[in-house]
Amino acid sequence: MTTPTDERRDLLTVVATMRARAGKEQELREALEALVEPTTGEAGCVNYDLHQNLEDPGEFAFYENWESPDQLDAHLAAPHLVAFVDRIPDLLDGPLVVRRMRRIA
Repeated sequence: MTTPTDERRDLLTVVATMRARAGKEQELREALEALVEPTTGEAGCVNYDLHQNLEDPGEFAFYENWESPDQLDAHLAAPHLVAFVDRIPDLLDGPLVVRRMRRIA
């Protein structure tokens, strides 16, 4: 099995994690799923994979790879993402944690 960074160590990898407020798990899941299609069509998006913790269904993570930091910044300013960020206080229990990484091995 291959991943985008097997051949492209220069890609910017992002891991974004979040936890749903109690009772908001399905609403958060639907809001996150709605981000996938518009994001995968953005310039520089290599992959934008949404995950849900099997043992804790209130925990979600995106595993993303981007061509460049500038293209990631453009994504963060995209209308669909800005609209989601406005909903964070209602949907999340705690912060949205975004880590920018580079594969080293």
